[in-house]
Amino acid sequence: MDEVAEAADQTVAEKSQRAVRIGVCGLGTVGSGTINVLARNGEEVAARCGRAVVIEQVGARRDNPDCDTSALSVTRDIFEVANNPNVDILVELIGGTTVARELVLAAIENGKHVVTANKALIAEHGNELFEQAANKGVSIAYEAAVAGGIPIIKSLREGLVGNRIEWLAGIINGTGNYILTQMREKGRSFDDALSQAQALGYAEADPTFDVEGIDAAHKLVIMASLAFTIPLAFDKVYTEGISRVCPEDIRYADELGYRIKHLGIARRTDQGVELRVHPTLIPQRRLIANVNGVMNAVLVNGDAVGPTLYYGAGAGAEATASAVIADIVDVARTLNAKPDQRVPAAGVALAEQGDTQVLPEEDVVTSYYLRISAHDKPGVMSRVATICSDQGISIEALIQHEPMEGEELVPVVILTSRAREACLREAVAQIEALDTVEGNVVRIRVESLG
Repeated sequence: MDEVAEAADQTVAEKSQRAVRIGVCGLGTVGSGTINVLARNGEEVAARCGRAVVIEQVGARRDNPDCDTSALSVTRDIFEVANNPNVDILVELIGGTTVARELVLAAIENGKHVVTANKALIAEHGNELFEQAANKGVSIAYEAAVAGGIPIIKSLREGLVGNRIEWLAGIINGTGNYILTQMREKGRSFDDALSQAQALGYAEADPTFDVEGIDAAHKLVIMASLAFTIPLAFDKVYTEGISRVCPEDIRYADELGYRIKHLGIARRTDQGVELRVHPTLIPQRRLIANVNGVMNAVLVNGDAVGPTLYYGAGAGAEATASAVIADIVDVARTLNAKPDQRVPAAGVALAEQGDTQVLPEEDVVTSYYLRISAHDKPGVMSRVATICSDQGISIEALIQHEPMEGEELVPVVILTSRAREACLREAVAQIEALDTVEGNVVRIRVESLG
């Protein structure tokens, strides 16, 4: 028996020293970046991992001139990688949700661990994938799915576990942040700033996912799931983009001491969890208000640690590759561990996730910025104030400049007290119905993040 046990121990020891073999699916920006960084920093990665990380196979429909794969085994059939018995970890970097879901499920079925940078896949199908992975005793790691190279997933899932997370707010889309920065610093219109972003490669030809908040909503729901230990609920995120933000609103915000940022906000309340993505006025003095260009930042408030800010590159080949490789190393370190000794993909065992409800948007309470185009006549503000008061809304600040010569309309800007969304909507509808008010009232939420 001693000889058998000794032989078994030797086998385990040999296996633990064996190189970790990965299969990379996708040779786009992140896939090529991952291969390039591994080639450059392979020795350092091996030292941190305790064993070499070797690319066993690459699956991609086409080659990428930014990445030399001449010495690698390349297949045009990505499912060949999922079925390769020599692959320990499948790295999914193809994007999308349909084929990617099938690929990840195939890898899990074959007992392979998975690393992915695919936020849409995790946000929309993560509940299913996590359950299948748990059933098969394999890991799913997805640090690169949120905020590129910023280690926010690891922070929420491990670094802050001693805290009850109260809320988090993030600038989690670099394209939108670049556009708003250009509008504020250069006075550009939204359309001009978007064209500039596209010319520089920061925005896609079809920028809908970025500027309408869908990309940010994917990332927000992933962070919220970890922060509040709840199932992923992408379909319940309130989502509003930045395409209707005007340069004059940015100027008025500055005058009031605020910056307009496109935020993803998740907050724990007694009634449920808020999940919302929208333009937001935040005080200029906040660090996150001064995150500009294509950079990302996430502010997390825990009951023990207080507010912590995570800042860095939210996209890009090597910034995102940094997170992918960190996940590969994390998974490789626990390849021989029992499943219950690994950090669960959801942060907790799925059976331990709470059933907290997502708060309907009409029940969310926050402050508001309102811009009203009114005729320059007596009594306008009195009627607006009465409407607000009837809905339990106080006016905290007001800007009303003299009308330009020859102009009949004057912009009136109001900051309100905290109010329930449903009450604010009713007040806005009544204000827009006044015969002294023209057009729609512009409204942007205000958060102190204090």
